[in-house]
Amino acid sequence: MKFLLSLIFTLYISNSLAQKKYDVILKSIETNGSEYKNVANQIWSFAEMGYQEEKSSALLQKTLFEEGFSVKTGVANIPTAFVASYGSGSPVIAILGEYDALPGLSQQAVPYKLSANDKAGHACGHHLFGTASAAAAIAIKNYIKNQKISGTIKYYGCPAEEGGSGKVYMVRDGLFSDVDVALHWHAADENSASAGKSLANKTAKFRFYGISSHASGSPQNGRSALDGVEAMNNMVNMLREHTTESTRIHYVITRGGNAPNVVPDFAEVYYYARHQKRDEVRNIFNRIVKAAKGAAIGTETTMDYEVISGVHELLHIESLQKRMHENLEKIGGYSYDEKEKAFAEKISKTLGLKLNTKYVEGVMPYDPEGKAGGSTDVGDVSFAVPTVGLRAATWVPGTSAHSWQAVAAGGTSIGLKGMMIAAKTLALTGMQLIDDPEAISLAKKEFLNQRGLDFKYVPLLGNREPALDYRN
Repeated sequence: MKFLLSLIFTLYISNSLAQKKYDVILKSIETNGSEYKNVANQIWSFAEMGYQEEKSSALLQKTLFEEGFSVKTGVANIPTAFVASYGSGSPVIAILGEYDALPGLSQQAVPYKLSANDKAGHACGHHLFGTASAAAAIAIKNYIKNQKISGTIKYYGCPAEEGGSGKVYMVRDGLFSDVDVALHWHAADENSASAGKSLANKTAKFRFYGISSHASGSPQNGRSALDGVEAMNNMVNMLREHTTESTRIHYVITRGGNAPNVVPDFAEVYYYARHQKRDEVRNIFNRIVKAAKGAAIGTETTMDYEVISGVHELLHIESLQKRMHENLEKIGGYSYDEKEKAFAEKISKTLGLKLNTKYVEGVMPYDPEGKAGGSTDVGDVSFAVPTVGLRAATWVPGTSAHSWQAVAAGGTSIGLKGMMIAAKTLALTGMQLIDDPEAISLAKKEFLNQRGLDFKYVPLLGNREPALDYRN
């Protein structure tokens, strides 16, 4: 009994000392908070779309370089992608950072719809994502330096998450081959670190070519590329009846012609196909291609297509996810001040909701199942290395991603407070993993079991080069 009590006391003292070391580093994040908030606000104002994030990428690189990181730029043949590293030896902890905006979603930081123009906006919070991840990486760097311990922290500057699959090229080029665990987070309307799921996704632009002619004077001489697009869309819409229940297919006509009295000789439609499993996405996409080929035959046009992106679903590692959840609970949420509350109440009215800050001030209960809605190229990272993430309340509760409400809150102190929650939780998790090799070993065992021993990585986007002009 005395031995057991002595062991318990020793463990208690050891954990207390470790927590004190962690607390010093976590406090440094808050101390440097004004600098990080300035970085996030600048990236919010840049609002650069995928593969065009020159200013955003440069600012994050500068921030990390000035903190002693070595920075390798233009990785995976992508000008705005980079890897910043500090330290040496094992373990190697990666933190993912994003910084691309969405087209047509510019918005001022006000609680009513007031678009500054028709340009891009940070409707998915990637300005906060990239900055909080950098803050966490710097904190972990300081921990390695202060404690004089073995370990490497790597920040992955990941462009074009929104449909450009930037991380897929980074995985394909083997940039995660030496990483032990990868950490990430995302902007959200609540604090949570439950089992994350996402849908596998494959996208492409289908281009139809016809023959121009006067639409009234000589219609018999024309062959409408737009007819090809519309015929394809009709067939795909009929296809929906014969797909699995969780299948998602979306499209937008990006080019449909220039004048009603001119038979269009070129038209383009941009398609997304999603499912919970990558193999089913491949099957669905192949059926979409058949519809496109049939449409071209029926309208006497020609067609080609370009695969733009493709991502795997997320692979879930239970032991890492529970640790992340516990750490998020330790960090906790935050409270709105009077000004923030007034802003949030006005946003809530636009959503038809009554403001409820329960999971802004606290953390959602752990859910081992999770629900898949969107897609992310973090999925491919999760098939390369054990990966874990969280969500932080950077938006007003009830806000949907890819909305003007998300852009608005992300440009205020609400977004910045949530960003700091994410930075601290990532930093605490990273420091603990550096100090706990057994946790990393367990995560790797789970990872291999989940992925399968016979797994072979095959990118859904194939061997194409990065689609650097996909937003043009």
